[in-house]
Amino acid sequence: MKVCIAEKPSVAKEIAHVIGASNRMDGYFEGNGYQVTWTFGHFCTLYPPEDYKPHWKRWDLNTLPMLPERFETKVMDDGGVKKQFGIIKGLLDKAAVVINCGDAGQEGELIQRWVIKQANYKGEVQRLWISSLTTEAIRTGFDQLKPAEDFDNLYYAGSSRAIGDWLLGMNATRLYTLKYGGYKQVLSVGRVQTPTLAMLVNRHYEIENFKPTPYWELQTLYRDAKFNSTEGKFFTKEDGEKLLNQVSGKDLVITAIERKDGKEYAPKLFDLTALQVYCNNKFGFTAESTLKLVQGLYEMKVVSYPRVDTTFLPNDMYPKIQGILMGLTKYASFTESVIGSKIRKSTKVFNDKKVTDHHAIIPTGEEKPLNGDQQKVYDIITRRFIAVFYPDCLVAKTQVNAEVESVPFVAKGKEILEEGWRVLFPKEKKGKEEDESEDENK
Repeated sequence: MKVCIAEKPSVAKEIAHVIGASNRMDGYFEGNGYQVTWTFGHFCTLYPPEDYKPHWKRWDLNTLPMLPERFETKVMDDGGVKKQFGIIKGLLDKAAVVINCGDAGQEGELIQRWVIKQANYKGEVQRLWISSLTTEAIRTGFDQLKPAEDFDNLYYAGSSRAIGDWLLGMNATRLYTLKYGGYKQVLSVGRVQTPTLAMLVNRHYEIENFKPTPYWELQTLYRDAKFNSTEGKFFTKEDGEKLLNQVSGKDLVITAIERKDGKEYAPKLFDLTALQVYCNNKFGFTAESTLKLVQGLYEMKVVSYPRVDTTFLPNDMYPKIQGILMGLTKYASFTESVIGSKIRKSTKVFNDKKVTDHHAIIPTGEEKPLNGDQQKVYDIITRRFIAVFYPDCLVAKTQVNAEVESVPFVAKGKEILEEGWRVLFPKEKKGKEEDESEDENK
């Protein structure tokens, strides 16, 4: 029997449906030669200090630093976890092959490897590596299962991170608490939380100590165009008024007009961080909220794997683009023009060298009913995806130089000649899309 271990019950259900394991059992699905079981997050954790040496349980400076000779894991002390782990171990004890179906990333690799190791399974392990939960992606993944050894370095990286967190957190927390903590006050120190807290504190003090400084600028209007003095800001009103008195009532003389045509490229596809930043600025979502929403969209099979750090697609995705676009029926008014001609292939979108484990977050081409917040996140992911296959936005930038009594002034403006990809963002006149687009003339 082949035993598949997914990271969540919902993912296990999707996989079981595709591979024909249709019989629901206690803690797993079975059928067609497969048993599909699941974890739900971390099932195993590194030993606490006292499990290595009993006297490490007491917080004492004399025991620091605590440096185990070998790090070990154990099943978490949770009734639900222990029950499901028992089911998994029972399946693995009889398995001919185990297929690791954990999330395709460092954390997913670590979670499942620890479970397999804790169950003392010694047989063959294969890896399912997919970027979406569509039926096609799952079937393709099972047709292209890889040896678990191909992902050893990913496991080592996750394990090293966990061990590093233990060493820093356990030792530094005890050290700072014992030396500087008050009565029953724990000073928690961590690899991520401590530098992040330092950034927040430093920013807080910057804001608290900021002293606004008033300044003045010299401007004039000519034919509804605002001209700014190139002298810049004046930090005393008297200096500004001195220059104002020099030019008041005098003629503005145009000395040069320069127009330059250029292109603005569509915003890049999303990685997780960029999506979180966008959703915070646009919708007020926290990073955690955005992650939960996009993770939910992934599990609903409407977007690809979200925990990614690249904004590019691999070249082998190009043949699939038309099918994805055709599946976006709710966006047909935008996709028709793209599908009706040769789909552009830009190195700003497709680049194998900038894709590691996963590609950028994109729609899968499947559509399902979504709630309000889910729709907001899905909509911007989908519009960005469609936009990268649209023509560039053509613009004309004009700079007018002028003088008043030898004092230089300048006015700048931009005209959109052809909207191109901007038709997908009709309300974004001067917003994130414009700010994040790539300008050929920069």
